[in-house]
Amino acid sequence: MKSHRLSALFLMPALLVACTGTEEPQVALRVALLTDGGATLRTVTPNADSSAAPVDANKSEAVTGGVTLNSLSSGQRLALTLQTGIQSRDSDLADIQPFAPLPFTPICLVQTVSNAGRDRLLTLSQCPNGPQQLALYNASGSLIWTAPLRAYLPPSPGPDVPPVRLAVLGDVGLVARPRVGGGSEILRVAPRNSGDSVAEVSDPLPAPAIRDLVAYNQDILAATDTGVQKVGQTGVPDGVALAAFGARRFDRLWSGSAGSQNLLAAWRSDVLSNQNAQPLLVWDGNTSRTASTVASVSDLRDLTLAPDGNLYTLTASTLTRYNTALGLQSGNFTPRVLLGGLSDARAVIWLLPPSTAD
Repeated sequence: MKSHRLSALFLMPALLVACTGTEEPQVALRVALLTDGGATLRTVTPNADSSAAPVDANKSEAVTGGVTLNSLSSGQRLALTLQTGIQSRDSDLADIQPFAPLPFTPICLVQTVSNAGRDRLLTLSQCPNGPQQLALYNASGSLIWTAPLRAYLPPSPGPDVPPVRLAVLGDVGLVARPRVGGGSEILRVAPRNSGDSVAEVSDPLPAPAIRDLVAYNQDILAATDTGVQKVGQTGVPDGVALAAFGARRFDRLWSGSAGSQNLLAAWRSDVLSNQNAQPLLVWDGNTSRTASTVASVSDLRDLTLAPDGNLYTLTASTLTRYNTALGLQSGNFTPRVLLGGLSDARAVIWLLPPSTAD
């Protein structure tokens, strides 16, 4: 019964828009936020009726050293990455279940990413002046493998130096990190044999500057200075920009399912480029179409593409909802500010509320 309810939930927004061509009331999801520089974890339930009050507050909890949030494969739980480890929580932020402890010290987690199916989480520990350690978990919190990354000399920090970025496809992890002399280097991390608890790390391969990585369908995509590109088996971008986005620079990529479509969003940072608000683009994977402009956004911290047919953007101070299902059809993404006055917000994800998950 539960799987039927989830399927109906995922398909409902797309079917409503396709049949009516208008914005209909949608099944409301819960949204989880990490704010106050990683010190506050909260959930809110946006009202599905756009004419009603924008949001209902649910719960807020103080946390220590919050890094990021990830939706887990069930949709009913989130993974909260803290600097010291990862824990799973339900949509009420309760039933806290720590992920398996990491077999190294010290632990300084700095980012965690998931695969397209949200059943693998790749996390990176990087202590100041210490080694980089990589770990792969499954959605239940069991440790699949760990891998110490090869030591390297990072370039001096600067506004145009590419960041360290992660991606995971199956049980294979990719790491892009900045290279002295310009560009990035790619490390491919995978177990030699099935069941190995320590994965092997490839020799670093030089690559153009990689601004971000994301799992999309069965591929890993890279945000580069010349467009969004697929990466090959080695992890190096193939040099061919996806036509939907053009051959221009992007700094952030996100993927997810909104309604029945697998979507890809891309944005160039206005903070890094010292420019005005930059267009946020979203694409439905149809090679005959170009990406649609959702809005121009400043200081975009995170976004989530939710199965209720909406896209939720998070800036340092504001949570905004856009109707992606309607917007891709009509060009009208109907923005609605849900929360304002946030402080140093960091991450946003969607969750199934208890009434939907039961």
